[in-house]
Amino acid sequence: MLERLFQLKAHNTNVRTEILAGVTTFLTMAYILFVNPSILGETGMDKGAVFVATCLAAAFGSVVMGLIANYPIALAPGMGLNAFFTYTVVLGMGHTWQVALGAVFLSACLFFLLSIFKIREWIINSIPLELRSAIAAGIGLFLALIALQNAGIVAANPATMVGLGNLGSPAALLAILGFFLIIGLEALRVTGAVLISILVVTTLSILLGVSQFGGVVSMPPSLAPTFLQLDIAGALDVSLISVIFAFLFVDLFDNSGTLIAVAKKAGLMRKDGHLPKMGRALIADSTAALGGSLLGTSTTTSYIESAAGVSAGGRTGLTSIVVAVLFLFALFFAPLAGSVPAFATAPALLFVAVLMASGMAEIEWSDITVAAPVVVTALAMPLTYSIATGIAFGFITWVAAKTLAGRFRELNGMLVALAIFCVIKLALF
Repeated sequence: MLERLFQLKAHNTNVRTEILAGVTTFLTMAYILFVNPSILGETGMDKGAVFVATCLAAAFGSVVMGLIANYPIALAPGMGLNAFFTYTVVLGMGHTWQVALGAVFLSACLFFLLSIFKIREWIINSIPLELRSAIAAGIGLFLALIALQNAGIVAANPATMVGLGNLGSPAALLAILGFFLIIGLEALRVTGAVLISILVVTTLSILLGVSQFGGVVSMPPSLAPTFLQLDIAGALDVSLISVIFAFLFVDLFDNSGTLIAVAKKAGLMRKDGHLPKMGRALIADSTAALGGSLLGTSTTTSYIESAAGVSAGGRTGLTSIVVAVLFLFALFFAPLAGSVPAFATAPALLFVAVLMASGMAEIEWSDITVAAPVVVTALAMPLTYSIATGIAFGFITWVAAKTLAGRFRELNGMLVALAIFCVIKLALF
């Protein structure tokens, strides 16, 4: 049955290798079990329900990817998108988390339609690679600011807006220790470095009396507080159009980049650069995002950590199925997730920020019409506390720079239209 479903022999792999790869991928991305409830919980959502929704969304998405596309790519609620959900849409714009879930649902519907009608390639190709890299880097800087705030390393300052926090506090010291631990373990290529750091910092925090221990294993909490609680009608408000498109664009770029990177590492990409079953993979991804919003979590997306499983030999969707089973098993560890303080997950956020900011290395800094929009995009996200605003500033600056430099021919209709839409949005809403 497994051979028929996943064509193991054709991909030069076996069940044992696929299971090992699935375990490896799960260990590298399991930190989301602790980080996602911590972030979404700040909106007022029930953390226990969010934990269950995270497990189920990751399991559902990974199963769909494994069965539909037969790719060794696991899914879970995305980093950056969960921060945008909480700190921009809910806390920043003042919308309820139910409305934010509605926006996630609508963006997933659009993503699904784009995948069905194969419009996605046109949109992706319309956005310059440098601008896509800037968006990723900006999200990284946004996550870094949130991480430093959660750790108490950065604090509000009435004179300078932000300033140095109390580095002598237990929370700051433990967060710094956790970040250094991740760096050391990653440099030594230890699988699950982020997860190990979270557990070590949490254990030290409990032993020192800084945080409370809630237990390890129990029956899963109720999903009722978040299940089907999305407000789709509320998300149709005009002021949320840019939010829906921000969810859509970030998910689209993130998925495309992850699929290409992981497939290339797994040897699944053809010599001409074409990725077989790309359409199926994106349909699986958009379906997972739809399911996640119904369960009660922010956008579910493909994880670049899947590359760890590929390095361990994963080549088929069986790897994803193994990850899904492990996420279902994790449902029984809700008390442990509830024992993890925000400063223990802060190093994970900061480490993800480091990875996302690395895209800036691809920028052609000698071209000012490229460098200026990139810097504006990346800086606008943390400084305005909004991914959507950063994307808008990026589109506008790119079009303005190219036009004023007499290089209008380098632009395309899609990019110009997006820039005009962003100007209208910023001016009126």
